[in-house]
Amino acid sequence: MAATSRLYGGIEAGGTKFVCAVGETPQAIQASTSIPTTTPTATLNQVIAFFRFYPIHSLGLATFGPIDLDRDSPTYGHILSTPKRAWQGYPIVPILQTALRVPVAVDTDVNAAAMAEATYGAGRGGDPIVYLTVGTGIGGGAIIHGHPLHGLMHPEMGHMLLARVPGDTQPSGCPFHEDCLEGLASGHAIELRFGAPETLPPEHEVWRLEAAYLGQALATIVTILSPQRIIIGGGVMHQPSLLPHMRKVCARTLHGYLPRLKTPHDFESYIIAPAFGDRAGVIGALRLAQEEYSRVSMRDEMSGEPATPES
Repeated sequence: MAATSRLYGGIEAGGTKFVCAVGETPQAIQASTSIPTTTPTATLNQVIAFFRFYPIHSLGLATFGPIDLDRDSPTYGHILSTPKRAWQGYPIVPILQTALRVPVAVDTDVNAAAMAEATYGAGRGGDPIVYLTVGTGIGGGAIIHGHPLHGLMHPEMGHMLLARVPGDTQPSGCPFHEDCLEGLASGHAIELRFGAPETLPPEHEVWRLEAAYLGQALATIVTILSPQRIIIGGGVMHQPSLLPHMRKVCARTLHGYLPRLKTPHDFESYIIAPAFGDRAGVIGALRLAQEEYSRVSMRDEMSGEPATPES
């Protein structure tokens, strides 16, 4: 490796696995590994061991949420009220920062994936764009003027409330809401309500319900945020029939209200699959690391101090 090169670390922390990678740029991944998500201590011990092998300059964490993203908060970088009970309140950023002694930047997994797709992938040229992931859970991120949307915390698109499809009396998979998108259409909800998604045939009723709920949610996102493009990924979207049916439901729900979304072709080029597939999150995490190194270096240059991890 050239003496002038810098190596960055990225983590996509998901409900089933942590994907860890190192690279000189977000798109030039040199090494990666996948670690099962179990208890916080067991998982982070393996993550830290992986990164200690590489001389990284900074680390980006793209994590499941909710997570405190307010740098001025005493619980910055702590996981909040996640359904993953063992992780509730867990200080994931402080632990990584202390163990690896590098600056650590954090955002949600979907915000990071949205940034990767907006910068390098399927969202290029669109502003704003929305990235929705349908996996174990459901999350959404919005990129506006090149930056992820943050507010009280971060968008929780997976918890938007929906109208149930008539006749759907199966229980919700969300412990907080009876009729939210995540509770009705996430991979966890499918498994709770019908069985493991990968075992269900294409003609199973669940895919009709998935298309109905996801299409309804997309129409709501369109009318609220008016993105120029919506990118939708995640493991549940590996079902090939789902995306075209979702587009049809979204079009039917909008009912010609928006002048730029009239024909089936309009929706085919508007609601699209990610360019990076399942790699968008970790690519976004590496971009977070790159930006964090630049931010800390600029801050320390202005103060005359050497670059150090934030306390």
